[in-house]
Amino acid sequence: MEEQTRQYEPSFIEPKWQNIWDQKGKYSVKEVCGKKKYYLLEMFPYPSGRIHMGHVRNYSIGDLMARFRMMQGYNVLHPMGWDAFGLPAENAAIKHNVHPAKWTQDNIDYMREQLKRMGYSYDWDREVSTCSGIYAKWEQWLFLKMYEKGLVYKKEAPVNWCPSCNTVLANEQVENGCCWRCETEVVAEQLSQWFLKITAYAEDLLAGCDTLTGWPERVVTMQKNWIGKSHGIEIDFPLADREGCLKVFTTRQDTIYGAIFMSIAPEHPLVEELSRGSSQETQIRAFVKRVTSQDKKFRSSEDVIKEGIFTGAYCINPMTKNSIPIFIANFVLMEYGTGAVMAVPTHDQRDFEFAKKYGIPLRIVIQPPDNCLKEEEMTQAYTEEGVMVNSGSFNGLKNTDAMNQIADYMEEHGIGRKTVNYRLRDWGISRQRYWGNPIPIIYCPECGVVPVDYKDLPVRLPMEVDFPPDGKSPLPNLPDFVNCSCPRCGSSAKRETDTMDTFVESSWYFERYASPSWDKSPFDRDAVEYWMPVDQYIGGIEHAVLHLLYARFFTRVLKDLGMVSFAEPFKNLLTQGMVIKDGAKMSKSKGNIVDPDDMVKRYGADTVRLFLLFAAPPDKDLDWSDKGVEGCSRFLNRCWRLVLGIMNAIKSRPDLKKGFSMAEMPADAEGLSKRLRQLTHQTIRKVTIDIEDRLHFNTAISRVMEMVNELYTIDLPKVLAGMPAEDSMQKKADLFAVREAMRSLILLLSPFVPHIAEEMWEEAGEEFSLFDHTWPGFDLDIAQDEDILLMIQVNGKIRSRMTVKADSTDDEIKNAAMIDIRVREWINERPVKKVILVKNRLVNIVV
Repeated sequence: MEEQTRQYEPSFIEPKWQNIWDQKGKYSVKEVCGKKKYYLLEMFPYPSGRIHMGHVRNYSIGDLMARFRMMQGYNVLHPMGWDAFGLPAENAAIKHNVHPAKWTQDNIDYMREQLKRMGYSYDWDREVSTCSGIYAKWEQWLFLKMYEKGLVYKKEAPVNWCPSCNTVLANEQVENGCCWRCETEVVAEQLSQWFLKITAYAEDLLAGCDTLTGWPERVVTMQKNWIGKSHGIEIDFPLADREGCLKVFTTRQDTIYGAIFMSIAPEHPLVEELSRGSSQETQIRAFVKRVTSQDKKFRSSEDVIKEGIFTGAYCINPMTKNSIPIFIANFVLMEYGTGAVMAVPTHDQRDFEFAKKYGIPLRIVIQPPDNCLKEEEMTQAYTEEGVMVNSGSFNGLKNTDAMNQIADYMEEHGIGRKTVNYRLRDWGISRQRYWGNPIPIIYCPECGVVPVDYKDLPVRLPMEVDFPPDGKSPLPNLPDFVNCSCPRCGSSAKRETDTMDTFVESSWYFERYASPSWDKSPFDRDAVEYWMPVDQYIGGIEHAVLHLLYARFFTRVLKDLGMVSFAEPFKNLLTQGMVIKDGAKMSKSKGNIVDPDDMVKRYGADTVRLFLLFAAPPDKDLDWSDKGVEGCSRFLNRCWRLVLGIMNAIKSRPDLKKGFSMAEMPADAEGLSKRLRQLTHQTIRKVTIDIEDRLHFNTAISRVMEMVNELYTIDLPKVLAGMPAEDSMQKKADLFAVREAMRSLILLLSPFVPHIAEEMWEEAGEEFSLFDHTWPGFDLDIAQDEDILLMIQVNGKIRSRMTVKADSTDDEIKNAAMIDIRVREWINERPVKKVILVKNRLVNIVV
């Protein structure tokens, strides 16, 4: 194919189209009554300074889907903003002597330009920054509404404390006993903290999981497990020789007669009282300090080495009336149940390992139906169903039948209560940091805890601050901020100096995008009702639990406040994989960072986008490959040469130019036109299905690449140059088919690589903008292959292949499969139960 004089120059083409899109407000949208909407949202970034390849992959996926829906006729909302509060800004302030507000805004400005250089279709008129005064105001307003509703409270609670960062860490932010940010060893502290009562919505959040049909099953399962509903019984174990009792939640009341010791969490509030005065008090204190600093995920893992220490105290098994020792155990957590576990070593593996290690005797209470266990011979716990033994009046019952009977007995005798337990705990939002949204609470010596008056919102962070070198928040030491008047009685009062967890900001930002300039409430309800819920949400799997759960919680609160009509914020969820290099996640410490700016300067944004969409399915990790990027660059150059080659051939002859503009296809086309049209419509069909139904963007690109290869094989510029001058029906058909193929190729490429697609569209003589054009449709009759290759399965496993005519009937296809020689060998004269035909794909013979 003849080389064209004009080269593909991304450095010229991409800024050109970005400027045109910007000048014409191409991606600014408004609510349009009667027009179907589509809200496409990627999780917004923290403004750390520069976007990385993980960002680029996330946003390239989102931009592809947004542009695709635009071309399908949807009114597409595709906004971008900044999750702008957070500890890194504070650390930067200390390190570089720059205010967090300036550091954050400078980063936002830089990253915004990076995103614009990628050509993403964001409506920048809707940009939201969570550190802005208007956003902080309405978030504080929501806090006060939740406070009025009884969903906010303050209490003393054990927390993970990082001495270096001088703040509380969530359990998920403790890694191997150390702070995830600075790797300092975390310690346990008791602090007064503000909590949001997410547990009030535990059942609703759990039930809502079953409606999340557009979410990955893996994420839904993680949400359900985090909520952790279980039916069981809460049992009172009276303390021996002292007042009080240990409350235990269990789902295995059938094993209570085998409970021969008690395990409690190191954080349990009775630890100090139970161990006081014992011979091991000092050792106990050291054990508790060591274990509470460990990662809770590590402590609760199945393979953790079981550790414990005897408190010196006992409690009474309420069914056997025996005294049983109380141990502190590393694998028991306060986050689940009551922080105390009745230990049944013969029927729980963790308890078995613990008992063996510390020489605690065993007691079998469930025997297998076909065997007789002996305590001295057991090498592991027996956890299957069986028959009750050593269990008083319940002996001889199947353990599963005895469950309700034992629970009823306990309730009748005041020993326990049937209950439902949740793993979910209330959300602690207090952070002892400066760069966050202030909690709008005042402490008055006369009135107590008083919410800030609505008319005084927002509570603003003071800008004139010095950050102490120890990293502590400066807020408690700023009299102008702390000292205030009580809004009720006017007395001198003190302001709350904790700020909110940044997860609060990300729990409602998607509603703010619907009306970012609205100043009468957190958002304009009419706008939110038009755009919400989000039709497609995209982000990393690391947010599968907390962010998504908190967002679902906030949306339910908003519904109960009468502010929205829906309970679920996100219809569909895509969790994209990481971008890795040399088999590892990109990081500075590993020296495997690939800078998006460098790649864009070298290859152009379209090439980078194409590689990230092509190199792996979106939900899988993507391994960076320089050769892969070069391959994508070569492919775009081939597309460029193909389109310009066709257009040069057309422009060189008036007769071709005239025929090329035909609006209708002549009937009964054969030869070139038939071949081209079949290729075009097959490609459109496959690409459309891959994008819309399967979200397999990599295979969609492969289909387009196959089309381009076929078009090169045909050598269209040469075919056009060799066409006769005189008109004929075949010539008209061929010209129509060539134009249809070229236009379709550009349209199919456009959501993936919008800049070069716009330029080729312009070169083809088409009107601006490509994205005002409808996504190409396909004719199934034209797309149909004359012959179809089908897989033949026997009991779901591929055993053969066959080719059939495209117009074959279902019975003809099934009969052909049944007489296939390889299939007959696998059936081996067994009776056929049924034959399943999956159209154009496979035949499954079930025997």
